[in-house]
Amino acid sequence: MDSMRPGSARLARLSLLAGTVARGWIGRLRLGGLRIGGPPGPTPSEGTLPDGARILSESHGSGAGHRDYKLYIPSRGHGRRMPLIVMLHGCTQSPDDFAAGTRMNAFAEQLACLVAYPAQSQAANAQKCWNWYSPSDQRRDQGEAGLIAGITRQIIRDHAVDPRRVYVAGLSAGGAAAAIMGNAYPDLYAAIGVHSGLACGAAHDLGSALAAMRRGAPVPRRVYAPVPAEGRRILPTIVFHADRDRVVHPRNGDQVIIQAGAADARMAAGLRVEVQRGRAPDGGHAFTRTTHLDAAGRPVFEQWVVHGGGHAWSGGSSAGTFTDPLGPDASREMLRFFLQHRSPAA
Repeated sequence: MDSMRPGSARLARLSLLAGTVARGWIGRLRLGGLRIGGPPGPTPSEGTLPDGARILSESHGSGAGHRDYKLYIPSRGHGRRMPLIVMLHGCTQSPDDFAAGTRMNAFAEQLACLVAYPAQSQAANAQKCWNWYSPSDQRRDQGEAGLIAGITRQIIRDHAVDPRRVYVAGLSAGGAAAAIMGNAYPDLYAAIGVHSGLACGAAHDLGSALAAMRRGAPVPRRVYAPVPAEGRRILPTIVFHADRDRVVHPRNGDQVIIQAGAADARMAAGLRVEVQRGRAPDGGHAFTRTTHLDAAGRPVFEQWVVHGGGHAWSGGSSAGTFTDPLGPDASREMLRFFLQHRSPAA
């Protein structure tokens, strides 16, 4: 979020999500142990790349501005078009931090996927939060939504990407931005993942952002700009949210699913619902997974509630910030979900 006005004593610092939370929330984040846990998983980085893999530092510019991004290219899969996952970090994070915490590059190496990490500019937001609460950044082909879409299209143009297998996911402010991308660009992305985020249009300024974070938005709004007719469809959506998240109320995860189903209420009503309860390995968190399946048994919506977790990437590595190594593994499950879906039109 934007910097605080001078003299504000109530808001202490910018949080992972929206840039401003009460001091008590920050204290609970620290006590929750989000930065500690088991040993980090193997994550390819500039210094430890497998032979043939690359990490590129690129940039994209348009009338809406300029953003840098990192692109992981795996060592395998060359010679054919690969899936692309666009990963949107949370506040105070960077592409390298987010890659280390999610271990997404390690999974991408195994599955032969490209992974892009757009970087929010500190000039656009002092704490590097995506401005998910700003109406000018929620509209198709405008603001930050337009820049993220531009990065996606640039990678599709310049690399061996299967345009029917392009996905976007994010954490916190990045999760809210991913929800915006899904609403504004259902013709560009085959599926989306929202971790500890909010529905598109959950806020329109700082005050409504804080209210939505505390208790959820009253009525999440729909797409802000026209979407091509061939792109209008229910967008497969996977949500992770912990039930002890003190930064973003867990109700926001419910609202992301509700909003996704609103694109075609009749179709959503015809989905078969399954509920699974389990626990992550090695004494990890318990979870409830609710899956909405189509007639072919393919998941259209999937919602994971992590019991006892906080505001952190579930199953992530302590090599990155704002992770909870006690699982379940959000990166693994999002990729599984994503790769079951392809866009009907490229």
